[in-house]
Amino acid sequence: MPPIALDAAVLFVALLFILGAAELFTNGVEWLGHHLGLSEGVVGSVLAAVGTALPETLIPIVAVCAFGDKSHDVGIGAIAGAPFMLTTLTFSLCGLAVWVFSRSGRRSPEININRVVISRDLSFFIGCYGIGLLSGLLSDFQYLRWLTAAGLLLAYGFYLKATFAHEGESGEAPEHLHLDWLLKSGRALWVVVAQVVLGLAGILAGSFLFVHYTENLASALNVPALILSLVIAPIATELPEKVNSVLWARNGKDTLAMGNISGALVFQSCFPVAFGVAFTHWKLGPAVYVSGIAAIVAASTVLYLIKQNKLRSVHLMFGGLVYAATMGFIIWDHLTP
Repeated sequence: MPPIALDAAVLFVALLFILGAAELFTNGVEWLGHHLGLSEGVVGSVLAAVGTALPETLIPIVAVCAFGDKSHDVGIGAIAGAPFMLTTLTFSLCGLAVWVFSRSGRRSPEININRVVISRDLSFFIGCYGIGLLSGLLSDFQYLRWLTAAGLLLAYGFYLKATFAHEGESGEAPEHLHLDWLLKSGRALWVVVAQVVLGLAGILAGSFLFVHYTENLASALNVPALILSLVIAPIATELPEKVNSVLWARNGKDTLAMGNISGALVFQSCFPVAFGVAFTHWKLGPAVYVSGIAAIVAASTVLYLIKQNKLRSVHLMFGGLVYAATMGFIIWDHLTP
């Protein structure tokens, strides 16, 4: 097998491994929320969102900690790719689900969400991610970058406080716990915690392989590792998990559907960005800035429409065009001498 084909094959296997481990982790986290009696808003915006965002978050951490300076671009691409994809392509799929299932009579065409929850999520994201992008101007000032990173982590602490303080109905129990289905071990709290830990370990192992073979493949294809990770990492690790949002939208559970996305946005704009600001060179090129601006504009538009009570499925679907146009520009900029 040619080296480039072997690199691509191992990268594909690593992504499958990450997804399998992420399924274990996410399912365990949902059951943990059920055990703790948490509200639907907390489960959607915090537990489910963090669970599905974790694979994407660990890729830059593994890149820097295990591979050093040479992998900083892979980490930065993964950090920037998730918010861009979530605000455009993923919101678009959610809107498409509402449109399709409303036309078939499965649900109402109106988007019925907890406006306080989703608006809070998007406001936090816009502010935190905007700070993260601006901190690219501080690449030569390490102490200021550390202070910025600390501020982003504190911001997520305030977000958690606000989210947990918001009252809501308890989330429904997931259909089954994977570890119970495999081992017939019951659904006790210790089994749930064991599944969460097992999933986390699998994500770490898969991320190690992903970073290594992304670099190999980028070198073989003569494509910058940053651009390759900007595209591959979020689509492979985030998008499949956001199928949950499509299923919730199909069933008319719009707060869970959009909260799963908006909560992941807050997490991605705080933890991964804080790590990137503090521990990578954080020298942001055109691809990162263009995708970042697109993400902030898309999120700001959705936030405005929510506050005006005018959000419709077609507005969310427009994000798919924004994603395609932005990626087209990034590819064109790379190919232009």
